[in-house]
Amino acid sequence: MLPFPNDIFTRKLLTVPSLPPYPLPSPREAHLWCIVPDEVKCGSLLNQYLKILSPCERQAVFGLNGAKLQKGALLARTLVRTTLSRYTQSKIKPQSLRFSKNTYGKPQVVWQHEEGWIPPCLHFNISHSSSLVACAVTVDLQVGIDVEDKQRKLKHDVLSFARRFFSPNEVEFLHGTSDPLIQQQEFVKLWTLKEAYVKALGRGFSAAPFRNFTVRHQASRISVEVHSDSENLTENWQFALLELPTHYASICVEKAGEKEGDGNDSLKLKVWKTIPFAEDECISETDLLKISIEKSIN
Repeated sequence: MLPFPNDIFTRKLLTVPSLPPYPLPSPREAHLWCIVPDEVKCGSLLNQYLKILSPCERQAVFGLNGAKLQKGALLARTLVRTTLSRYTQSKIKPQSLRFSKNTYGKPQVVWQHEEGWIPPCLHFNISHSSSLVACAVTVDLQVGIDVEDKQRKLKHDVLSFARRFFSPNEVEFLHGTSDPLIQQQEFVKLWTLKEAYVKALGRGFSAAPFRNFTVRHQASRISVEVHSDSENLTENWQFALLELPTHYASICVEKAGEKEGDGNDSLKLKVWKTIPFAEDECISETDLLKISIEKSIN
């Protein structure tokens, strides 16, 4: 179990501290916030995180089996709430945020309007593995994110797994990679890019099967090519592929359109590692992170 009892709400908890406000992402920009669960060890800090969750979220956390799963769920919900709160000019506290889901289950924020303040049109998406939690944020643009451990284990060999889920073009690409280690790495990269795309669409896997589109990331270019006539799939997207020490992370962002100039501005990205209420570190320009950003081809 987590390092606090289930009856924690019968006694007084620590006051939730404030968060420093952050400027909104600019047009064609995504912000990414990450938590490494193993770096969050303070019991009182976990208590503070639990306090900002809704009753339903707390129930969901305690309903999971095992301390590791509980902690991961707690950190994921905390990261969403604290991240979005940063962009409200301190108008909305993390515990005051409300959420709903679209028809396909993608979460979205429901703003509580404050007099004299217009809430930003924030879009967000969350992804987490057992050792990394990440939240991507944009303004006005749909966004999807996926993170995967570089050493992700498969039940079958890479090509067998790819033939079940990937498009023929992607299988051919992996088949042409002779080095088993590189083939495994390319598979994980493709998986994160495809997951991020489907999550950005916000329609779920059933409406956007992996085999119906191809993600290409060769020759320093990332693009999506649709093979189906389904109205659920479009090609108007930009991608960022990040290499962290232990994970690959992919972000897919709706292309802003051609309202200004020729519309060829590349996606911009800022990345922070955080322990909410404790410390924030910008890692966009450090050797902890490698970023490949390209836009899709219409």
